[in-house]
Amino acid sequence: MKRKLLILGGGFAALQVAKRVSLALYDIAIVSPRDHFLFTPLLASSTVGTVELRSITEPLLGFRKDVRFVCAEATGIDPASKTVRIKPSHEAQESTLPYDTLVIAVGARIQTFGIPGADTIALPLKESVDARVIRGRIVEQIKKALLPSLTREERRTLLSFVVVGGGPTGIEFAGELSDLARREIRRVAPEISADISITVVEAGSEILSVFSQTLRRYAMRAFARQKITVRTASRVKEVREDAVVLSDGEVLPAGMTIWSAGIRPTNLAQSSSFSKDNRGRIVVNSYLQVSDHQDIFALGDCSFIPGKEYPTTAQVAQQQGKYLGKSLDVWAKGRTPKPFGYFHQGMLAYVGNNKGLADTPAGGLRGWMAWLMWRWVYLTKLVSLRNKVLVVFDWFKARLFGRDLSHF
Repeated sequence: MKRKLLILGGGFAALQVAKRVSLALYDIAIVSPRDHFLFTPLLASSTVGTVELRSITEPLLGFRKDVRFVCAEATGIDPASKTVRIKPSHEAQESTLPYDTLVIAVGARIQTFGIPGADTIALPLKESVDARVIRGRIVEQIKKALLPSLTREERRTLLSFVVVGGGPTGIEFAGELSDLARREIRRVAPEISADISITVVEAGSEILSVFSQTLRRYAMRAFARQKITVRTASRVKEVREDAVVLSDGEVLPAGMTIWSAGIRPTNLAQSSSFSKDNRGRIVVNSYLQVSDHQDIFALGDCSFIPGKEYPTTAQVAQQQGKYLGKSLDVWAKGRTPKPFGYFHQGMLAYVGNNKGLADTPAGGLRGWMAWLMWRWVYLTKLVSLRNKVLVVFDWFKARLFGRDLSHF
Protein backbone atom coordinates (compact mmCIF):
# COMPACT_ATOMS: atom_id res chain seq x y z
CA MET A 1 0.00 0.00 0.00
CA LYS A 2 1.30 3.45 -0.91
CA ARG A 3 2.32 5.85 1.85
CA LYS A 4 0.61 9.26 1.99
CA LEU A 5 3.29 11.87 1.29
CA LEU A 6 2.28 15.44 2.12
CA ILE A 7 4.56 18.22 0.88
CA LEU A 8 4.04 21.67 2.39
CA GLY A 9 5.29 24.45 0.11
CA GLY A 10 5.63 25.22 -3.57
CA GLY A 11 9.19 26.47 -3.93
CA PHE A 12 12.46 24.97 -5.13
CA ALA A 13 12.75 22.38 -2.35
CA ALA A 14 9.13 21.21 -2.53
CA LEU A 15 9.11 20.96 -6.31
CA GLN A 16 12.31 18.90 -6.44
CA VAL A 17 10.95 16.43 -3.88
CA ALA A 18 7.68 16.03 -5.78
CA LYS A 19 9.52 15.56 -9.10
CA ARG A 20 11.85 12.83 -7.89
CA VAL A 21 9.94 10.69 -5.39
CA SER A 22 8.48 7.44 -6.76
CA LEU A 23 4.78 7.44 -7.60
CA ALA A 24 4.81 3.67 -7.15
CA LEU A 25 5.73 4.08 -3.48
CA TYR A 26 3.90 7.26 -2.51
CA ASP A 27 0.53 8.95 -2.92
CA ILE A 28 1.75 12.55 -3.23
CA ALA A 29 -0.04 15.80 -2.42
CA ILE A 30 1.39 19.34 -2.49
CA VAL A 31 -0.14 21.96 -0.19
CA SER A 32 0.65 25.59 -0.99
CA PRO A 33 -1.24 28.92 -0.77
CA ARG A 34 0.46 29.91 -4.03
CA ASP A 35 -0.80 27.97 -7.06
CA HIS A 36 2.49 28.23 -8.95
CA PHE A 37 6.20 27.70 -8.60
CA LEU A 38 8.16 30.95 -8.94
CA PHE A 39 11.69 31.05 -10.34
CA THR A 40 12.90 33.68 -7.87
CA PRO A 41 16.40 34.28 -9.38
CA LEU A 42 14.71 36.20 -12.20
CA LEU A 43 12.13 37.96 -10.01
CA ALA A 44 14.00 41.29 -10.05
CA SER A 45 13.99 41.19 -13.87
CA SER A 46 10.20 40.91 -13.88
CA THR A 47 9.76 44.14 -11.89
CA VAL A 48 10.83 46.23 -14.88
CA GLY A 49 9.63 44.05 -17.75
CA THR A 50 12.94 42.47 -18.78
CA VAL A 51 11.04 39.20 -18.43
CA GLU A 52 7.33 38.67 -17.88
CA LEU A 53 6.02 37.09 -14.69
CA ARG A 54 4.21 34.37 -16.64
CA SER A 55 7.56 33.34 -18.10
CA ILE A 56 9.08 32.53 -14.71
CA THR A 57 6.12 30.77 -13.10
CA GLU A 58 5.08 27.14 -13.42
CA PRO A 59 1.56 25.98 -12.44
CA LEU A 60 1.57 23.48 -9.57
CA LEU A 61 -1.72 22.05 -10.74
CA GLY A 62 -0.85 19.21 -13.10
CA PHE A 63 2.91 19.77 -13.15
CA ARG A 64 3.37 16.01 -12.66
CA LYS A 65 0.80 13.34 -13.42
CA ASP A 66 -0.88 11.79 -10.36
CA VAL A 67 0.49 14.43 -7.97
CA ARG A 68 -2.41 16.19 -6.28
CA PHE A 69 -2.35 19.91 -5.54
CA VAL A 70 -4.25 21.58 -2.69
CA CYS A 71 -4.36 25.38 -2.80
CA ALA A 72 -4.31 26.19 0.90
CA GLU A 73 -2.11 27.46 3.69
CA ALA A 74 -0.86 24.97 6.25
CA THR A 75 -1.65 26.48 9.67
CA GLY A 76 -0.64 23.71 12.06
CA ILE A 77 0.91 20.26 12.38
CA ASP A 78 -0.19 17.54 14.81
CA PRO A 79 2.46 14.80 14.86
CA ALA A 80 0.43 12.70 17.31
CA SER A 81 -2.50 12.24 14.93
CA LYS A 82 -0.34 12.66 11.81
CA THR A 83 -2.51 15.44 10.42
CA VAL A 84 -1.94 18.94 9.08
CA ARG A 85 -4.44 21.76 9.52
CA ILE A 86 -5.05 23.71 6.34
CA LYS A 87 -6.96 26.87 5.48
CA PRO A 88 -8.02 27.09 1.83
CA SER A 89 -7.63 30.54 0.31
CA HIS A 90 -11.32 30.68 -0.65
CA GLU A 91 -12.71 29.42 2.67
CA ALA A 92 -12.67 30.69 6.24
CA GLN A 93 -13.02 27.27 7.82
CA GLU A 94 -10.00 25.05 8.46
CA SER A 95 -9.81 21.35 7.67
CA THR A 96 -7.22 18.59 8.12
CA LEU A 97 -5.17 16.36 5.86
CA PRO A 98 -3.62 13.06 7.01
CA TYR A 99 -0.07 11.98 6.20
CA ASP A 100 2.27 9.06 6.66
CA THR A 101 5.32 11.08 5.64
CA LEU A 102 5.45 14.87 5.92
CA VAL A 103 7.84 17.23 4.11
CA ILE A 104 8.00 20.82 5.37
CA ALA A 105 9.38 23.16 2.72
CA VAL A 106 7.53 26.39 3.48
CA GLY A 107 10.50 28.71 2.95
CA ALA A 108 10.66 32.02 4.81
CA ARG A 109 9.10 35.48 4.74
CA ILE A 110 10.47 39.03 4.61
CA GLN A 111 12.16 40.31 7.78
CA THR A 112 11.35 43.94 8.65
CA PHE A 113 12.88 44.02 12.18
CA GLY A 114 9.88 45.94 13.55
CA ILE A 115 10.97 49.15 11.80
CA PRO A 116 8.07 51.63 11.51
CA GLY A 117 6.71 51.75 7.96
CA ALA A 118 8.70 48.76 6.73
CA ASP A 119 5.60 46.54 6.76
CA THR A 120 3.05 49.12 5.63
CA ILE A 121 4.86 51.50 3.28
CA ALA A 122 7.94 49.75 1.86
CA LEU A 123 7.29 47.26 -0.93
CA PRO A 124 8.70 43.76 -0.36
CA LEU A 125 10.33 41.79 -3.18
CA LYS A 126 9.90 38.07 -2.61
CA GLU A 127 6.72 36.83 -4.36
CA SER A 128 5.20 37.20 -7.81
CA VAL A 129 2.52 39.54 -6.44
CA ASP A 130 5.30 41.76 -5.05
CA ALA A 131 6.92 42.07 -8.49
CA ARG A 132 3.56 42.91 -10.06
CA VAL A 133 2.90 45.65 -7.50
CA ILE A 134 6.40 47.10 -7.89
CA ARG A 135 6.17 47.16 -11.69
CA GLY A 136 2.85 48.97 -11.54
CA ARG A 137 4.15 51.42 -8.97
CA ILE A 138 7.21 52.28 -11.08
CA VAL A 139 4.97 53.10 -14.04
CA GLU A 140 2.68 55.19 -11.82
CA GLN A 141 5.64 57.17 -10.47
CA ILE A 142 6.79 57.91 -14.01
CA LYS A 143 3.33 59.07 -15.08
CA LYS A 144 3.00 61.32 -12.03
CA ALA A 145 6.44 62.80 -12.66
CA LEU A 146 5.37 63.84 -16.16
CA LEU A 147 2.58 66.10 -14.83
CA PRO A 148 3.46 69.71 -15.75
CA SER A 149 2.12 71.05 -12.43
CA LEU A 150 4.94 69.46 -10.40
CA THR A 151 7.91 71.41 -9.14
CA ARG A 152 11.42 70.10 -9.80
CA GLU A 153 11.76 69.13 -6.13
CA GLU A 154 8.48 67.19 -6.16
CA ARG A 155 9.54 65.39 -9.33
CA ARG A 156 12.89 64.43 -7.83
CA THR A 157 11.20 63.01 -4.74
CA LEU A 158 8.76 61.00 -6.86
CA LEU A 159 11.63 59.54 -8.86
CA SER A 160 13.84 58.74 -5.86
CA PHE A 161 14.03 54.97 -5.44
CA VAL A 162 15.51 53.57 -2.22
CA VAL A 163 16.41 49.87 -2.04
CA VAL A 164 16.86 48.56 1.51
CA GLY A 165 19.15 45.53 1.52
CA GLY A 166 22.47 45.01 -0.27
CA GLY A 167 22.11 41.29 -0.92
CA PRO A 168 21.71 39.77 -4.41
CA THR A 169 17.97 40.57 -4.66
CA GLY A 170 18.36 44.24 -3.78
CA ILE A 171 21.45 44.67 -5.95
CA GLU A 172 19.84 42.99 -8.97
CA PHE A 173 16.71 45.11 -8.61
CA ALA A 174 18.83 48.29 -8.50
CA GLY A 175 20.69 47.15 -11.64
CA GLU A 176 17.48 46.33 -13.50
CA LEU A 177 15.91 49.65 -12.49
CA SER A 178 19.02 51.48 -13.67
CA ASP A 179 18.72 49.76 -17.07
CA LEU A 180 15.09 50.87 -17.31
CA ALA A 181 16.00 54.46 -16.45
CA ARG A 182 19.01 54.61 -18.77
CA ARG A 183 17.28 53.05 -21.79
CA GLU A 184 13.48 53.19 -21.84
CA ILE A 185 12.80 56.26 -19.68
CA ARG A 186 15.60 58.29 -21.26
CA ARG A 187 14.18 57.40 -24.69
CA VAL A 188 10.46 58.03 -24.08
CA ALA A 189 10.62 60.71 -21.36
CA PRO A 190 14.04 62.42 -21.52
CA GLU A 191 12.72 65.45 -19.62
CA ILE A 192 12.53 63.45 -16.36
CA SER A 193 15.42 60.99 -16.78
CA ALA A 194 17.92 63.32 -15.09
CA ASP A 195 15.72 63.45 -11.97
CA ILE A 196 15.80 59.68 -11.34
CA SER A 197 17.95 58.54 -8.43
CA ILE A 198 18.60 55.04 -7.05
CA THR A 199 20.03 54.50 -3.59
CA VAL A 200 20.93 51.16 -1.99
CA VAL A 201 20.96 51.15 1.82
CA GLU A 202 22.84 48.30 3.51
CA ALA A 203 23.21 47.85 7.28
CA GLY A 204 26.43 45.86 6.89
CA SER A 205 29.84 47.20 6.02
CA GLU A 206 29.64 45.95 2.40
CA ILE A 207 27.09 44.89 -0.20
CA LEU A 208 26.96 41.33 -1.57
CA SER A 209 28.67 39.90 1.51
CA VAL A 210 28.48 36.34 0.10
CA PHE A 211 30.76 37.31 -2.82
CA SER A 212 34.52 37.69 -2.83
CA GLN A 213 36.13 41.01 -1.98
CA THR A 214 37.26 41.53 -5.59
CA LEU A 215 33.74 41.07 -6.95
CA ARG A 216 32.21 43.30 -4.26
CA ARG A 217 34.56 46.09 -5.26
CA TYR A 218 33.72 45.58 -8.91
CA ALA A 219 30.00 45.87 -8.09
CA MET A 220 30.65 49.16 -6.27
CA ARG A 221 32.54 50.54 -9.27
CA ALA A 222 29.81 49.37 -11.66
CA PHE A 223 27.17 51.12 -9.56
CA ALA A 224 29.26 54.30 -9.39
CA ARG A 225 29.41 54.37 -13.21
CA GLN A 226 25.63 54.01 -13.32
CA LYS A 227 25.23 56.75 -10.68
CA ILE A 228 23.63 54.36 -8.21
CA THR A 229 24.38 55.54 -4.67
CA VAL A 230 25.36 52.86 -2.15
CA ARG A 231 25.07 53.60 1.58
CA THR A 232 26.80 50.90 3.65
CA ALA A 233 26.86 50.71 7.47
CA SER A 234 23.52 52.53 7.38
CA ARG A 235 20.53 51.26 9.34
CA VAL A 236 16.98 52.29 8.55
CA LYS A 237 15.11 53.85 11.47
CA GLU A 238 11.80 54.58 9.75
CA VAL A 239 10.13 54.35 6.35
CA ARG A 240 7.82 57.23 5.42
CA GLU A 241 5.63 57.80 2.38
CA ASP A 242 8.17 60.20 0.89
CA ALA A 243 11.39 59.41 2.74
CA VAL A 244 13.59 56.86 4.49
CA VAL A 245 15.04 57.94 7.84
CA LEU A 246 18.42 56.47 8.80
CA SER A 247 19.56 55.72 12.34
CA ASP A 248 21.93 58.71 12.31
CA GLY A 249 18.99 61.02 11.60
CA GLU A 250 19.67 61.56 7.90
CA VAL A 251 16.54 61.68 5.74
CA LEU A 252 16.67 60.22 2.22
CA PRO A 253 13.92 61.35 -0.18
CA ALA A 254 12.00 58.30 -1.40
CA GLY A 255 9.09 58.23 -3.76
CA MET A 256 9.28 54.45 -3.54
CA THR A 257 11.05 52.12 -1.10
CA ILE A 258 11.86 48.49 -1.92
CA TRP A 259 12.55 46.15 1.02
CA SER A 260 14.84 43.14 0.62
CA ALA A 261 16.74 43.28 3.89
CA GLY A 262 16.41 39.76 5.23
CA ILE A 263 14.14 36.82 5.95
CA ARG A 264 12.42 35.27 8.97
CA PRO A 265 10.53 32.01 9.60
CA THR A 266 6.96 31.56 8.42
CA ASN A 267 4.05 31.40 10.85
CA LEU A 268 3.88 27.62 10.44
CA ALA A 269 7.54 27.11 11.38
CA GLN A 270 7.29 29.52 14.30
CA SER A 271 4.12 27.95 15.72
CA SER A 272 5.29 24.34 15.37
CA SER A 273 6.32 22.33 18.42
CA PHE A 274 9.56 21.14 16.82
CA SER A 275 13.02 22.06 18.08
CA LYS A 276 14.28 25.33 16.56
CA ASP A 277 17.51 27.28 16.41
CA ASN A 278 17.88 30.86 17.67
CA ARG A 279 16.55 32.17 14.34
CA GLY A 280 13.37 30.10 14.52
CA ARG A 281 14.35 27.50 11.91
CA ILE A 282 13.34 23.87 12.41
CA VAL A 283 16.28 21.74 13.54
CA VAL A 284 16.91 18.64 11.41
CA ASN A 285 19.61 15.99 11.26
CA SER A 286 21.91 15.18 8.34
CA TYR A 287 19.07 13.18 6.72
CA LEU A 288 16.81 16.28 6.95
CA GLN A 289 14.64 14.53 9.54
CA VAL A 290 13.02 16.69 12.19
CA SER A 291 14.32 15.90 15.68
CA ASP A 292 12.39 13.05 17.36
CA HIS A 293 10.08 12.61 14.36
CA GLN A 294 11.19 9.87 11.98
CA ASP A 295 8.50 10.54 9.35
CA ILE A 296 8.74 14.34 9.27
CA PHE A 297 11.36 16.14 7.16
CA ALA A 298 12.17 19.84 6.78
CA LEU A 299 14.37 21.50 4.18
CA GLY A 300 15.16 24.80 2.54
CA ASP A 301 15.03 28.17 4.29
CA CYS A 302 12.80 26.89 7.12
CA SER A 303 15.32 24.28 8.31
CA PHE A 304 18.71 24.16 10.01
CA ILE A 305 21.30 21.39 10.32
CA PRO A 306 23.40 21.97 13.47
CA GLY A 307 26.97 22.78 12.54
CA LYS A 308 26.04 23.52 8.91
CA GLU A 309 25.28 27.16 8.14
CA TYR A 310 24.16 26.97 4.53
CA PRO A 311 23.24 30.15 2.62
CA THR A 312 19.53 30.82 2.23
CA THR A 313 19.56 30.40 -1.54
CA ALA A 314 17.59 28.52 -4.17
CA GLN A 315 20.71 26.44 -4.82
CA VAL A 316 20.64 24.92 -1.32
CA ALA A 317 16.88 24.31 -1.42
CA GLN A 318 17.13 22.67 -4.83
CA GLN A 319 19.95 20.34 -3.79
CA GLN A 320 18.13 19.37 -0.61
CA GLY A 321 14.95 18.72 -2.58
CA LYS A 322 16.75 16.46 -5.04
CA TYR A 323 18.42 14.60 -2.18
CA LEU A 324 15.21 14.11 -0.20
CA GLY A 325 13.20 13.03 -3.24
CA LYS A 326 15.63 10.14 -3.79
CA SER A 327 16.08 9.44 -0.08
CA LEU A 328 12.35 9.02 0.55
CA ASP A 329 12.36 6.09 -1.87
CA VAL A 330 15.26 4.56 0.04
CA TRP A 331 13.47 5.01 3.39
CA ALA A 332 10.29 3.45 1.95
CA LYS A 333 12.28 0.34 1.03
CA GLY A 334 13.53 -0.06 4.59
CA ARG A 335 17.06 1.17 3.95
CA THR A 336 19.01 4.17 5.22
CA PRO A 337 20.25 6.72 2.64
CA LYS A 338 23.52 8.59 2.75
CA PRO A 339 23.51 11.87 4.70
CA PHE A 340 22.89 15.10 2.79
CA GLY A 341 25.99 16.82 1.45
CA TYR A 342 25.91 20.30 -0.03
CA PHE A 343 28.09 21.18 -3.01
CA HIS A 344 28.53 24.91 -3.53
CA GLN A 345 28.37 25.65 -7.25
CA GLY A 346 28.95 29.38 -6.90
CA MET A 347 26.97 32.61 -6.73
CA LEU A 348 25.71 34.79 -9.56
CA ALA A 349 24.40 38.36 -9.61
CA TYR A 350 23.45 41.01 -12.15
CA VAL A 351 24.66 44.57 -11.53
CA GLY A 352 23.13 46.39 -14.51
CA ASN A 353 24.39 47.61 -17.89
CA ASN A 354 24.91 44.03 -19.15
CA LYS A 355 27.46 43.36 -16.41
CA GLY A 356 27.42 40.51 -13.93
CA LEU A 357 29.30 38.71 -11.17
CA ALA A 358 30.11 35.01 -11.02
CA ASP A 359 31.77 33.72 -7.85
CA THR A 360 32.52 30.06 -8.56
CA PRO A 361 34.79 27.40 -7.00
CA ALA A 362 37.00 27.77 -10.08
CA GLY A 363 37.42 31.52 -9.51
CA GLY A 364 35.67 34.83 -9.97
CA LEU A 365 34.32 36.25 -13.21
CA ARG A 366 32.96 39.75 -13.76
CA GLY A 367 31.64 42.00 -16.48
CA TRP A 368 30.00 41.04 -19.76
CA MET A 369 31.10 37.41 -19.72
CA ALA A 370 29.72 36.95 -16.19
CA TRP A 371 26.41 38.46 -17.37
CA LEU A 372 26.24 35.92 -20.20
CA MET A 373 27.01 33.15 -17.70
CA TRP A 374 24.30 34.51 -15.37
CA ARG A 375 21.74 34.34 -18.16
CA TRP A 376 22.82 30.91 -19.40
CA VAL A 377 22.84 29.27 -15.96
CA TYR A 378 19.43 30.63 -15.01
CA LEU A 379 18.02 29.66 -18.38
CA THR A 380 19.13 26.06 -17.88
CA LYS A 381 17.69 26.01 -14.33
CA LEU A 382 14.18 26.99 -15.41
CA VAL A 383 11.72 24.17 -14.78
CA SER A 384 10.10 23.56 -18.17
CA LEU A 385 10.85 23.97 -21.85
CA ARG A 386 7.91 26.38 -21.96
CA ASN A 387 9.59 28.69 -19.43
CA LYS A 388 12.92 28.51 -21.25
CA VAL A 389 11.35 29.51 -24.57
CA LEU A 390 9.33 32.33 -23.00
CA VAL A 391 12.31 33.80 -21.15
CA VAL A 392 14.52 33.78 -24.26
CA PHE A 393 11.70 35.46 -26.18
CA ASP A 394 11.32 38.08 -23.42
CA TRP A 395 15.04 38.87 -23.50
CA PHE A 396 15.01 39.34 -27.27
CA LYS A 397 11.81 41.39 -27.13
CA ALA A 398 13.24 43.71 -24.47
CA ARG A 399 16.45 44.12 -26.46
CA LEU A 400 14.75 44.80 -29.80
CA PHE A 401 11.67 46.79 -28.75
CA GLY A 402 12.42 47.98 -25.22
CA ARG A 403 10.56 47.29 -21.99
CA ASP A 404 6.83 47.90 -21.75
CA LEU A 405 5.99 50.96 -19.65
CA SER A 406 2.22 50.51 -19.61
CA HIS A 407 0.24 49.35 -16.58
CA PHE A 408 -3.30 47.97 -16.54
